Amino acid sequence: MQQFAIIKDIVIILLVSIPIIYLFKKINIPSIVGFLIAGVIIGPHGFMLISEIRQIEVMAEIGVIFLLFTIGLEVSFNRLMKMKRLLLIAGVPQILLTIILSGLIFYLFDINIKRSIFLGMLVSLSSTAIVLKLFSEKNQLESPHGRISLGILISQDLAVVPMFLLLPILSASEKSTIIDIVRQLVFAFAAIAVIILAAKILMPKILFQLAKLQMREVFTIGIMLFVLGTAYLTHSLGLSFALGAFIAGLTLSESDLSHQVTSDILPLKDVFNSVFFVSIGLLLNFNFVIQYFSELTAVTAGIILLKSLIIILIVKLIKYPLRVAVLTGLILSQIGEFSFVLMQAGKAYNLIEADVYNSFLAASIFTMIIAPFLFEITPVIAHKFGRFDPMKDSEKIIKKELTDHVIIAGFGLNGKNLARVLKETGIRYLVIELNPETIRAEKEKGENIIYGDITREDILHASNLEKANIIVFAISDPSSTKIALRLAKKLNPSIYTVVRTRYINEIDDLSHLGADSVIPEEFETSLQIFSKVLERYHIPLNVIMRQVAILRGEAYSLMRTDTADINSFVHLNEILAAGLTETYYVNEDNIHVGKTLRELNLRAKTDTTIIAIVRSEKTISNPTSREQILAKDTLVITGTHKAVDTAFDYLNGNIK
Repeated sequence: MQQFAIIKDIVIILLVSIPIIYLFKKINIPSIVGFLIAGVIIGPHGFMLISEIRQIEVMAEIGVIFLLFTIGLEVSFNRLMKMKRLLLIAGVPQILLTIILSGLIFYLFDINIKRSIFLGMLVSLSSTAIVLKLFSEKNQLESPHGRISLGILISQDLAVVPMFLLLPILSASEKSTIIDIVRQLVFAFAAIAVIILAAKILMPKILFQLAKLQMREVFTIGIMLFVLGTAYLTHSLGLSFALGAFIAGLTLSESDLSHQVTSDILPLKDVFNSVFFVSIGLLLNFNFVIQYFSELTAVTAGIILLKSLIIILIVKLIKYPLRVAVLTGLILSQIGEFSFVLMQAGKAYNLIEADVYNSFLAASIFTMIIAPFLFEITPVIAHKFGRFDPMKDSEKIIKKELTDHVIIAGFGLNGKNLARVLKETGIRYLVIELNPETIRAEKEKGENIIYGDITREDILHASNLEKANIIVFAISDPSSTKIALRLAKKLNPSIYTVVRTRYINEIDDLSHLGADSVIPEEFETSLQIFSKVLERYHIPLNVIMRQVAILRGEAYSLMRTDTADINSFVHLNEILAAGLTETYYVNEDNIHVGKTLRELNLRAKTDTTIIAIVRSEKTISNPTSREQILAKDTLVITGTHKAVDTAFDYLNGNIK
């Protein structure tokens, strides 16, 4: 029965995965952390529920293939072009500087230069899966530190490709010449270029033909064949499975079928990824951790500190405030999942010794486990450091001439739209923005905008907050919004504060901090949907507005409880049952132009009545059957909701 042991192991992993996902979701910690801990507990160094991990590693490899494939789908060539500046000025320097500095530190500990470079590569990568999940849950992906982090993470994901190519070179013997190394690189890049070109030309066409068959099983199998086939091809050429999977995803990212591909692969990816992270935990030698706990703690702290300092330096150099730099640095300070993949590949090339492997593995897992907890306290740490950030000369200019003005915090879509309206109405305003590129571009257009961190008291003074009328928080950073809101109310208790947020459940916290008006995007979207549906049923506009007013009342409280008093609402079923009056405008190309009301025969066709015709600003009441319908007439029609809908279809020529 030994040959079936892998089934038992997978059953154990899946059995453990279900409660882990549930439990860690409840405590708002990424399930990845739970999988790592579970692997340690059930592994050969824990309760020994799984003792043979060689077969599990094969399953984990498949998980990595699907993970890289979906990342390739999400990256896309267009997205790379949009973020190219951030990738080049933040992502690439972070990777190179981390490899150089950490490699130098390892070299000082008597590790040879090639292995030191390899370890530096491992340190340079952060966890895309953990960071993006945390940002998504906290609604911070569009914040300044969220955008910078995303740019660095994408750079790291892309850097995995050349890192895999470098492994054979780093493992080459001392006798290898420069010509040999160049030959290996040229071959690797040429092979990748050919695979990308062939896949980009052939695969979208093949998948399109499979989609035309309208057989989901065939389409899904075709995707699996493409992913695993490309991965196996790159492996056959001496590269890695993961590299081929990334190429497969990248080549399909621009396809019209990419969303369907993602939906078909995602469930499989989640299953295999759980196996992957559990398998990483299985590798951890718990006895080794206990024996060298103090040393491993020091290594873990060293990795977090080194990566944080490097990223803080880079973010400051691209002219972001110290608070944003500290946030970004601490959030990206953990080791990533691709480091484990690269580490396993490095073992095959003899680039990492057993003791170093165990030490690095333990420290890496520690950084990933710590990451969610560090994420929670990072805003507090960053805010304290932000106070030491010196103001720029442009920020020191107090806008004394501004009084009774509007302060707009953030110049995204909402901020720009508000500024446009204020400009048209002649209301004076000042924009405070963090993105240096946005500042430069908008100042060239003559926008009244300054560079600054809204969470700082001196920046609020520079905006003449004490004499402002309104401050609008249009930023995508909940923690910064709360800090700035509390500070604004402290400096000017009478200022009217408008806060944009994403979720309804954030309203109470913001209201307690002094927000006068909280606008949750989640709820406003539901109101738009609600209004459009009622309009479709010809509910009178005043009734729709009353419904919206009721729902907005008391800070949206009716929508935040399951026990809302439905008697507060107008009984729409009574309105729907009753008749209504609606207007219909006759275009010049309408097929009924020139017909008399008798020829139109609307009452017999649709059970509605034309009670008036508005023509050239005059109203013809109770028109006779001989009255002609002319272009640009407005017909006033009465009937039930269903009858009016039928009448509109008839007048439009959709029914006869």
